[in-house]
Amino acid sequence: MTERGIRPTPRRLAGSLPRARRPGWRDHARSLAKATPARLALGVFTLLIGLFTALLALPVSSADGQGTTMIDALFTAVSAICVTGLSTVETGTHWSTFGLTVIMVAVKLGGLGLMTVASLLSISVMHRLGLAQRVITAQETRAERLAEVGGVLRVILITSTAFEAATFVALTPYMFITEHGIGQSLFLGLFYAISAFNNAGFVPEAAGTEQYLGDPFFTIPIGLAVLVGSLGFPVILVVVRKLRTPRRWSVHAKLTLTTTALLLVIAFAGFLAMEWSNPATLGGESIGTKLLAGGFAAIMPRSGGFSQLDVAQMTTESRLLTDVLMFIGGGSGSTAGGIRVTTFALLMLSIWAEVRGNPDVEVFGRRIPHDTIRQAIGVLVMSATIVFAATFVLLRMTPYSLDQVLFEALSAFGTVGLSTGITPLLPPEAKAVLALCMYVGRLGPMTLGAALAVRSRVRMIQYPQERPIVG
Repeated sequence: MTERGIRPTPRRLAGSLPRARRPGWRDHARSLAKATPARLALGVFTLLIGLFTALLALPVSSADGQGTTMIDALFTAVSAICVTGLSTVETGTHWSTFGLTVIMVAVKLGGLGLMTVASLLSISVMHRLGLAQRVITAQETRAERLAEVGGVLRVILITSTAFEAATFVALTPYMFITEHGIGQSLFLGLFYAISAFNNAGFVPEAAGTEQYLGDPFFTIPIGLAVLVGSLGFPVILVVVRKLRTPRRWSVHAKLTLTTTALLLVIAFAGFLAMEWSNPATLGGESIGTKLLAGGFAAIMPRSGGFSQLDVAQMTTESRLLTDVLMFIGGGSGSTAGGIRVTTFALLMLSIWAEVRGNPDVEVFGRRIPHDTIRQAIGVLVMSATIVFAATFVLLRMTPYSLDQVLFEALSAFGTVGLSTGITPLLPPEAKAVLALCMYVGRLGPMTLGAALAVRSRVRMIQYPQERPIVG
């Protein structure tokens, strides 16, 4: 018997199991963070695109309050997350302040890199950075050791914010002087700073950047922000840490800086030579304006996307040079796209070594591993295949010429944002093709291939070798 007022404690039946706890959002986040890193990036990437598409489709995001069609909202979301800048609508007039803010936030997230976002998500949920996330983040940021990943993430956040803040400080007073209000000047300065450093190329003004042709107070800050953003965080990390000892810089940093400088010189000389007397672009401008515009035009095809010249009025030779620069892109681990500067440099070095009969590719007193050269060749072939396929499909869908279609496809794949003006006129299915180009171009062909592959196979039995005739 029990005392009155005291209930007996119920005994658990023999063999009974405790009630299963329903998995919460933290459990789902943990399982997602432990997934294959490349597929995790694809998942986060796709979720962000879906989120910003929904936000941009809201009536409050458009200036007229009527909303935006789903294909245009999707295209803009992909372009913002992929830090491209291509747009099917006029950015400065179609979007409201809320819509422009959504685009700005999307550009910031896309510029930080999806691997960084995934790693930060893993840190916040699991309170530590797992090995899988360290490996994939090391590949994305090109960290030399896995232990450096945490430091690289901090450098990415601090460096990007610092350069954006510096650009903001340089532009905002100038915007106020050029008859913009205080609030509008602050907003424009912040938007341009984020768009420039992240190589997005979105322009929040209806007049575009053509209004600043020959204006050093706008051209120089924007050009420097785009250039630094296209170098890549691994290069910035090395330069900041070893600024006074360039000899101790990594081969990657030396190769990126050297190749970037050579491409800038070639592009600067090329654009000036081909546009100097063009009456539709620089023909009637002063020498100072021509030199400043030539430098600006040399930087932007690397993935910046801003343009002070009408691309449709440029000479055919200038557009061809722009095509090549857009395909090469910027530095690895940067906000730029393309096959990357180091990939291009390694391919040129391997060709030079083959011409000279050297068995190894050597640069700056170091020997490049053969598997790195093979990866560079793989990136080149896969990227060229994607651009070719997209161009072919667009030619079938649209009445435009090969020159125009190829330019748009390369701009999308290289996440550049320059356009001949045909993107807003494309049918919905063609816009979807360009959106897919931006998606693949931002993730990278090799990352996409690794995400879709179940696992790499190890061949235990190999066939005998036989050398075919080449050439």
